[in-house]
Amino acid sequence: MCIRDRKRLEQAEQRDHRKLGQELDLFSINEDVGAGLPLWHPKGALLRQIIEEYWIKEHLKNGYEILRTPHIGHLKLWKTSGHLDFYKESLYSPIDIEGEKYLLKPMNCPFHIKIYQTKIRSYKDLPLRWAELGTVYRYERSGVLHGLTRVRGFTQDDAHTFCTIEQLNKEIAATLKFGIKMLKDFGFKNYDVYLSTRPKKYVGTLKNWEKATKALENGLKKTKLKYQIDPGEGVFYGPKIDIKIKDSLGRAWQCTTIQVDFNLPERFKMTYIDEKGKKQQPIMIHRALLGSLERFVGVLLEHYGGALPFWLSPTQVAVLPISQKHIKYSASIIDELKKHHIRAWLDERNDTIGKKIREAELQKIPYILIIGDKEVKSKTVAVRERHKGDIGAKPLKEFLKRLPK
Repeated sequence: MCIRDRKRLEQAEQRDHRKLGQELDLFSINEDVGAGLPLWHPKGALLRQIIEEYWIKEHLKNGYEILRTPHIGHLKLWKTSGHLDFYKESLYSPIDIEGEKYLLKPMNCPFHIKIYQTKIRSYKDLPLRWAELGTVYRYERSGVLHGLTRVRGFTQDDAHTFCTIEQLNKEIAATLKFGIKMLKDFGFKNYDVYLSTRPKKYVGTLKNWEKATKALENGLKKTKLKYQIDPGEGVFYGPKIDIKIKDSLGRAWQCTTIQVDFNLPERFKMTYIDEKGKKQQPIMIHRALLGSLERFVGVLLEHYGGALPFWLSPTQVAVLPISQKHIKYSASIIDELKKHHIRAWLDERNDTIGKKIREAELQKIPYILIIGDKEVKSKTVAVRERHKGDIGAKPLKEFLKRLPK
């Protein structure tokens, strides 16, 4: 192995999200709970909450409405959708409830369709863009499970757009732009785009497959994205666009997927009323922009080596009093930081300041404020910035101005 490859392997080992998850106290996987079922610790759960709040805010800005659906659904839903026949290897055994069979949901789409069907829809209602952070369950063999990036229960940043054929190209282009914008916001600027075509095992007519593939091609051309063809890698109900991001070590990760589906609207007999008062079948766009939140957190940790950007860090500022007599002033600093919506933590332990600094740095906290006699007297804070070290004493107002927006 050459020196460059060895160094890259060492970097990958240091950035392993399973190792970082333990060191940063973000998540764990316990054999008594079950393989592939992560437990989120307070800081990890907060990180997820930060991502979810960003996700909801961005979706509302982009014309989506938020849905919530159950974790189980009647077996007949999955028979109608085709998952029972075409996705069987990923399904768990049915649950018997009062003589009726239910499944842990592998997908959110049938639930969204059923919400669509609660009333008569007009062409004036379309497009409908419905999004859900929906937890789904898919069987994975124990040998392929891997930390957060391959699990059995995960939350998908899912959405479905119901539109007319005339609206399809515009909706695909808008979804692509939205997906790329979100990835860039998280620091992923390098990516490859793939158009995945009809697999050997599929449902629906060739004519509809051709229409769906053409619509995806048009969306890619409209956004001027370079792409490659990935033959036969579409899902059983339709072709798709996949965006694979590259992390800081140049490794590719599958995140964004956009799929055009004529099949499910047909199987569920979905309709809307057109301008002439006639029933028409809507087209369905399935899409996930970040993919599984579990997997995305794992990718984020490896991309940044655990040193997350300021806005994503569960703890943004640690306040370290040198001795117990400095706690009162330190607590007032914490109160002021929280008024400015900064996620701050006060280390009140009766340890040496050297130990406190070392531990805060190991936790990869972006800013450390040290409080001693000099700071109390001058009403300042001694600032240490991640990757830069000591940057001097500053009044709190000046420090706040320095923080990333």
